[in-house]
Amino acid sequence: MNNTAEAIEAAAAQLAHTTDKFSFSGKVAYTYNPLIYAWAAHAEYIRRYVNGPRRILLVGMNPGPWGMAQTGVPFGEIQFVRDWMQIETTVGQPEKSHPKKPIDGFACTRSEVSGRRLWSLMRERFGTAENFFKQHYVANYCPLIFMEEGGKNLTPDKLPKAERNALFSACNSHLIEVIHALQPAFIIGVGKFAAERIQRALPLQHTQEPARKPVVDSILHPSPASPKANKGWGQQAALKLIDIGAWAAES
Repeated sequence: MNNTAEAIEAAAAQLAHTTDKFSFSGKVAYTYNPLIYAWAAHAEYIRRYVNGPRRILLVGMNPGPWGMAQTGVPFGEIQFVRDWMQIETTVGQPEKSHPKKPIDGFACTRSEVSGRRLWSLMRERFGTAENFFKQHYVANYCPLIFMEEGGKNLTPDKLPKAERNALFSACNSHLIEVIHALQPAFIIGVGKFAAERIQRALPLQHTQEPARKPVVDSILHPSPASPKANKGWGQQAALKLIDIGAWAAES
């Protein structure tokens, strides 16, 4: 394994174990940490697709119940992880799972719409996963998924303040390590939350300043909960990435 992959994997392992010690209150009834129970798939994702610096780092918010929660890969729509990225491993179980959000791993038949939209765009533009990952890496800011008693997803920003601050501190440290290892020219938040967290984490770098100051921007989140995303998300995201200079205009 190369030095960049080793650094990314070490940072992910640290984040996994740090966040696994946290406990959450308020409306949080269930917490899944796929970096623990789906570690084999996440480690394979890093080892297979990180072999040096990457020009573009895409950062999502946190796992979806039918994506990374099942596969351990950010925006981990099962079909794309298994068939496009060629990753399929045994997946374990969280300590406590909600009956409406079971972990079936690669046997899960549900579709992660956000992941399907994101990876469909990348496959359409770059063809193979190998071509895409030559210049890109995709990470999530927060590795945990939170659910209320009834099974409704709870986003990290809705956590009680003290718990949120402790979680975000660990996530900031991980993100800084990833940026330091990859030295991206562009850091793109997938959605406003991720873009905001990137902006807040970057001043904390101290001694781990990147060789060059990256461009930080955002693209629309592909969630079907966003009416705007339901109107040609792929084209909107591509045009934004072209506009900021991350992608070249297609002839």
